[in-house]
Amino acid sequence: MALASNIEWTDATWNAVTGCTKISPGCNNCYAERMALRLQGIGHPNYVNGFRLALHENLIELPLYWRKPLTIFVDSMSDLFHDDVPDEFIFRVFDTMQRANWHRFQILTKRSKRLLDLSPHLQWMPHIWVGVSVENQNYSYRIEHLRKTGASIKFLSLEPLLGPIPGLALEEIDWVIVGGESGPRARVMQAPWVTDIRNQCQRAKVPFFFKQWGGVNKKKAGRLLEGRTWDEIPAMTNNKTNEESKRDLFSVQMVTV
Repeated sequence: MALASNIEWTDATWNAVTGCTKISPGCNNCYAERMALRLQGIGHPNYVNGFRLALHENLIELPLYWRKPLTIFVDSMSDLFHDDVPDEFIFRVFDTMQRANWHRFQILTKRSKRLLDLSPHLQWMPHIWVGVSVENQNYSYRIEHLRKTGASIKFLSLEPLLGPIPGLALEEIDWVIVGGESGPRARVMQAPWVTDIRNQCQRAKVPFFFKQWGGVNKKKAGRLLEGRTWDEIPAMTNNKTNEESKRDLFSVQMVTV
């Protein structure tokens, strides 16, 4: 776990699962793998096996002890819907999220088919958001899986964005995050890909968040798009019903994370 996360669109991370395996081009230069190997090198107890998948029973209830309301990225160092994570473990993670309803939880997965298969067995409360990663048009089928889930807030992480995604299917999608790849082998993201997605979001009245240009030196590249930052998120509160939350989709809260 980490309080005061450096990820621009969240406050904290909670990693009851660590480690993963690569399933698509967006995984090639995985930041979580690089970080896990560094943590293994300094003897962190949660990363004794590096980036091999691991379940951390002692961390399942961690958010219950964080009394200040936070936006929490769930399993930033893994994928909760990885095939090797047992259904029962996922249900227990959801139980914690349901009980810790003063927080806002953000789950992000590339395993959209498993997410869809398990969705009927999960209790989707308004403060539990779920998203899928889509790095190029070839993986846009994940959006259709996401759309069919029971989550109140559904979002897309188009990061690392590796190609244009024209005709982005934004029906029933509540938030779009775009970012370029960072690190020593970062692949280039082209500005027209980003502005086209931003324009699609504006036409569909979907909040748009531009995370970064990325590159070898992501701080130098910054996160300005056409001279400004784009920090839009869906506006809602934890005590709203699903229908009330849906009516707020076009009410955009501008935030600085």
